[in-house]
Amino acid sequence: MSSAVYELVEGDVHRHGRLRHAHPHSGPHEHDARSHAEGRDHHRSHAHGHGHAHGDRHSHGHSHGLVDESIKRSREGVRAVALALAILVCTAALQALVFALTGSLALLADLIHNGGDALTAVPLGIAFALRSERAEHLAGLTVVAAIFVSACVAAYEAIMRLIHPSTPSHLAVLALAGAIGFGGNWLAGIVRTRAGRRLHSPALIADGDHARVDAYVSLAVIASATAIAVGLPILDPLIGLGMTVVILRITRESWRTVRGDDAH
Repeated sequence: MSSAVYELVEGDVHRHGRLRHAHPHSGPHEHDARSHAEGRDHHRSHAHGHGHAHGDRHSHGHSHGLVDESIKRSREGVRAVALALAILVCTAALQALVFALTGSLALLADLIHNGGDALTAVPLGIAFALRSERAEHLAGLTVVAAIFVSACVAAYEAIMRLIHPSTPSHLAVLALAGAIGFGGNWLAGIVRTRAGRRLHSPALIADGDHARVDAYVSLAVIASATAIAVGLPILDPLIGLGMTVVILRITRESWRTVRGDDAH
């Protein structure tokens, strides 16, 4: 027997909510106010309960226009990588224009170096697009390796200049190209580093360090051109060795960042 109370009385049967009772066919009759209230309250609570349950399921099953955090992070990471890459492409284009006007082989070497380093954005962008932490970590290791290779190249060039001294030509052009390279790489480094800290991405922070390395190399080109112009060519390889030390230090910092040993 259900909890509803049934009262069988000769006459019509009335229903109030879940409560039913009968009245005689004739004469006045009254309804218990509490019966009405209980019926209405139960009906409202029952309807509200169903609506609330549906609402809960709907709110948990759908995002109501909100985007999942991993998707937002992926999109913002891809945007940051693409923006930095666009800056570096413009920088390389300007350096290529200067090279076309002068034909400087030293400038061509710096152009190829910067263009190759910019390609580290590709695996990092893919990692963000895939929303893969493992791929992002591997991209960070790739960036660290590229920074270390830059240090090795700088050391090799400096040692060769000490063994076989040579004086570059087109000093003004080299200085201009160095200024362009410094500005573009520094700006790209800012974009990557800020996005990396905002997204808590060690790989993107390391890529910002990579752009900073290239900016310092371009700054060293300006310093070397200036030293040669004032009659101190010996400073050219010494500046190269100094930059090697700086790049190796940045390599260590980037390695610690990718491993998670250093908080930025």
